[in-house]
Amino acid sequence: MELLNVYQNNYLIVFVFLCLGVLLPVVALYLGKLLRPYKPSDAKYTTYESGIEPFHDSRVQFNVRYYIFALMFVIFDVETVFLYPWAVAYDKLGIFALVEMLIFVAMLLIGLVYAWKKKVLRWI
Repeated sequence: MELLNVYQNNYLIVFVFLCLGVLLPVVALYLGKLLRPYKPSDAKYTTYESGIEPFHDSRVQFNVRYYIFALMFVIFDVETVFLYPWAVAYDKLGIFALVEMLIFVAMLLIGLVYAWKKKVLRWI
């Protein structure tokens, strides 16, 4: 029975943090809305480009390849985050961890070769 109380206490702590994580930003935004000055004018609703009056549409079309290139960077950047704890604990983990990490890196290399073959990594 005591073990059940420990688990309920842990869930209670998580629930309190969840409530605080939602409640504090909502209260802060609401207080900001109440306390800020509200004086709308037409000049405030125009776009501002370094003191120059806007002269064309502000939307600019980008090539999708830039987003894919950035996504590939993020994927392989996250790989480094997974390699660091393995490198720190390598002495304790032994050969099994080495084999697991080699499989992980091989899967990433397969993904890189696939992206290369699909010409996702071409900048232009």
